[in-house]
Amino acid sequence: MRAERNLLLGTLSGLGAGAFWGLVFLAPKVAGDFSPLQLSAARYLAYGVLAVALLLPRWGRVSGSVGRAEWIVLVWLSLLGNIVYYLFLAAAVQMAGVAAASLILGCVPVVVTVVGSRETDAVPLRALLPSLALAVAGVGLIGWEALSSRPHGAGGSVWVQVVGIVCAFAALASWSAYAVWNSRWLARLSHVSSHDWSLLTGVVTGALAVVLAVPAFAFGTGGHAGADWARFWGVSGAVALGASIVGNGLWNQASRLLPMTLMGQMIIFETLFALAYGFLWEARWPTLLELLACVCLVSAVLWCVNSHNARDRAAANPGVAG
Repeated sequence: MRAERNLLLGTLSGLGAGAFWGLVFLAPKVAGDFSPLQLSAARYLAYGVLAVALLLPRWGRVSGSVGRAEWIVLVWLSLLGNIVYYLFLAAAVQMAGVAAASLILGCVPVVVTVVGSRETDAVPLRALLPSLALAVAGVGLIGWEALSSRPHGAGGSVWVQVVGIVCAFAALASWSAYAVWNSRWLARLSHVSSHDWSLLTGVVTGALAVVLAVPAFAFGTGGHAGADWARFWGVSGAVALGASIVGNGLWNQASRLLPMTLMGQMIIFETLFALAYGFLWEARWPTLLELLACVCLVSAVLWCVNSHNARDRAAANPGVAG
């Protein structure tokens, strides 16, 4: 019963995190003509300010619960999961488009699930292969659609898209490493709440973003009206609050409740919501291939959840054999 409850709450937390994280893919489009470096610096400066404000009343107690090793890990997690990841993601969205970027990042579930299958007592990888195959099929369908709909012969546009796709794969590697490492450290730090770990990550990320802000805003800030800057900072603050504070907290909660083999599949929700927001922004319905991709991705999650459910039921009733 407890395993089923954890599975349900963890899945809902993962879904919630995906809903907030999906906004990250839309933010570069809404913010306007600002560089990926500026978008990354602004978002994480806002993340740091919000995290400090929320932790300030409890700073002594919360900061005292972590040691030097944890602060070092927080620096690496902040770089992998926030600064470096978002820099590559923003560049990928601007150069390759929302659909291509979100679906390349959709490979994260495959990477994390394969790593998680090597954990002790994990669901065997062979039982998860159908789920992984569905996820890969979904990624492939959208990738094909995004590339085939790109106009050819438009000057350097093809090369711009190639660079964008490379940035998306770099973001994929960065975030996969973050997801695995963060999950393992959360398992060790049972005395630190999921929300506080997210806020501590925000404090470190904000400090790193101060360094990032120097090259981001010292050059190339001209050409924007006051209204452009207001929209830019408004979008950055909204993303910091929704995706970083709330989304990261929900993700950390899911990481504590679910095995890594299922956590990988939870990232699919980010892809699905990113696609939905992209369709709304572009005021269009998904194409047939995009719709089929979404069906594959949803089926991948359901298959994975069912595989873990079956494993839990078998563990609870060891006498019931096939």
